[in-house]
Amino acid sequence: MFSSIRECILGAMRPFLRPGIVASCDEILVEPPKDKTFGDLYTNVAMMFAKRLRVAPKVLAEAVCKALSKNENVSEVSIAGAGFINFRLHNKAWQSVIAEIIGSGNYYSYSNIFNDAPINLEFVSANPTGPLHTGHARNAVFGSVVANLLERVGYKVTREFYINDQGNQIKFLARSMYLRYRETLGDTISEDDFTSDMYCGEYIKDLAKGLVEEHGDKYLNKDESEWLPFFCRYSIDKLMKNVKRDLALLGVVMDKYTSEAKLCERNLVSEALEILKKHGDIYEGILPRPKGITDSDEWEERPQTLFRSTKYGDDIDRAIRKADGTWTYFAGDLAYHLDKIQRGFAKMIAILGADHNGYVKRLKSAVNALSGGHANLEVRLYQLVNFLENGKPVRMSKRAGTFITLKEVVERVGKDVTRYMMISRHHDVMIDFDFVKAVEQSMDNPLFYIQYAYARICSVFRYFEAENGKIDKNELMDCDKSMLSDDAELSLIKALVFWKEQIKSAAIAIEPHRVPAYMQNIASLFHALWNKGKINTDLRFIDTANRKCTIARLSILLATKSILEDGFDIIGVTPMSEMR
Repeated sequence: MFSSIRECILGAMRPFLRPGIVASCDEILVEPPKDKTFGDLYTNVAMMFAKRLRVAPKVLAEAVCKALSKNENVSEVSIAGAGFINFRLHNKAWQSVIAEIIGSGNYYSYSNIFNDAPINLEFVSANPTGPLHTGHARNAVFGSVVANLLERVGYKVTREFYINDQGNQIKFLARSMYLRYRETLGDTISEDDFTSDMYCGEYIKDLAKGLVEEHGDKYLNKDESEWLPFFCRYSIDKLMKNVKRDLALLGVVMDKYTSEAKLCERNLVSEALEILKKHGDIYEGILPRPKGITDSDEWEERPQTLFRSTKYGDDIDRAIRKADGTWTYFAGDLAYHLDKIQRGFAKMIAILGADHNGYVKRLKSAVNALSGGHANLEVRLYQLVNFLENGKPVRMSKRAGTFITLKEVVERVGKDVTRYMMISRHHDVMIDFDFVKAVEQSMDNPLFYIQYAYARICSVFRYFEAENGKIDKNELMDCDKSMLSDDAELSLIKALVFWKEQIKSAAIAIEPHRVPAYMQNIASLFHALWNKGKINTDLRFIDTANRKCTIARLSILLATKSILEDGFDIIGVTPMSEMR
């Protein structure tokens, strides 16, 4: 139906096209207006294309209106304001889509817009220095749902985790564990032995106990040079094993884990540097004094190897090599993104915490420079999660030392609740995650509200099939949909019809929160229809005296059930056919 309407609009525009000027259906916006009194749908195509086609918006709008008035699906069309086109469709146009939804599955073969193009989606990428915390949980769910959406619209997605297993933080981790290792073997260790850069959570003690069980006192009283490399690798391996376990609790599985240390072993930093040198993007220079640093503060002007990132839209140029010859953290990012480019990714997405806001421009500049402008990186930043217990802040985890772990959250409320809550708001908005309200079985709980709609639909089918036997899907597809003419029925049908459009727009905008929001809208319309049937018996789903009407209404229920199942699959939640 939407393809037919877009083709109709494009046909009206063709007489205005000139040599070298093109337009496609994918550019044509067709959406429901916020104010339903304007109609079923609207398009702003007249204003959007007027300048490109060198024609007055009103003239283009009139041509589009004329074409739409001849479309078999359109019942009325009008122009509003400077060129908005509002139109309504015949009921049969909406009703006809029910069979498409419940039929052979074609409704879910989403437009393969991107033709299986490879895309790299990096998410979580937590430093392997401790357990995953709640921020990582939001990142993990956000990333996994985005991956599902991108696959729906035709991308071949690689889900990737970048392991920062290089640098001082790993050495501090190893030294922290060595202190606990000595303590496990009987040495007296004071908290004063831990510097501010070290790790003091209980999980470090667990790692040390495991190491003693495996290797005994082999490394006790040895020089640091003898135990540090082993402790670094042992810590990373054990903690990454825990990371993968915790991600699995959330239903998240990565396609690839990339080690920073291994990229350095391949000399990819030097390779990236050579590529940038060839483009004249590397020079020796002195960065300006950072903002907020006064002359009295400790700050030394020193020459460094710099990347001319301002050439690619960054605010300042970025250091790659320090004055002492060591690589900066950003140098590792250059190597990592060069690796992605070499693996054939022209499009990449990175999901990072809001504290990485200052990294966005430099990362995008690096990808642009290293690929010669052929690759593109998009970054999405997500806000924090505030955990509450009946409205009151929750105490931090004793196991982790400074935060609540992902594992604790999933064990407390379950995978489905955690996933839904973490994807329920726009990524730019903080989430208030109340442990009590999240599992509350009431209509005020969004996930319960949606699950209850699904369970109610399942109960109707159980009731019908207990009396009449299993229903034939073909009968539901071929039934007379014209009987579905009540406003509540049509409102639900219209929401179902827009599902595929919502998924496409959510994928392209990288805004997965739209999925649960639309599921909630569908659930709301279903519950309204259910409640209307309790008052008006003519609208009840099962009419034992009228099988024809019953089958027509069951076709709406099956379509609604199918859409909700698709939504649950995208957000990674298991639908419940019965509420416990």
